[in-house]
Amino acid sequence: MIKLHFSMSELLHSDIAEKYNIYNIPEKKDLDNLLILICECLEPIRLYINKPMIISSGYRNPRLNAHPLIGGATNSQHCTGQAVDFTIKGMTPKQIIEKIKASGVEVDQCVNERNCWVHLSYNKGKNRNQYFEIT
Repeated sequence: MIKLHFSMSELLHSDIAEKYNIYNIPEKKDLDNLLILICECLEPIRLYINKPMIISSGYRNPRLNAHPLIGGATNSQHCTGQAVDFTIKGMTPKQIIEKIKASGVEVDQCVNERNCWVHLSYNKGKNRNQYFEIT
């Protein structure tokens, strides 16, 4: 049995959902996408960098995504279980992204968001391998 470094609960957790009683449970297709994201993207990156990834945002249903405190894009991959936002203690987003590039792990988008966290998405069979920064 393979031990994964990620749990479904950490990819579903949201302080905002809890505070505002928003039921943030994915549909089956979104859950399948989360499992693919973990197995084909997050876990290989975690093993390559060899440091814990602190997930700040994973799956967000459309209601949670539209909450004013989140203000997510209507087409956000968070709503399909294909994206996470994270940090790694002791590393800047720029350093994290350089490591991800060096890992050779395929990604859809890898974004340095405001130099505060990394947004990482994976879209099996349709990855664009885009790397950019939002200031």
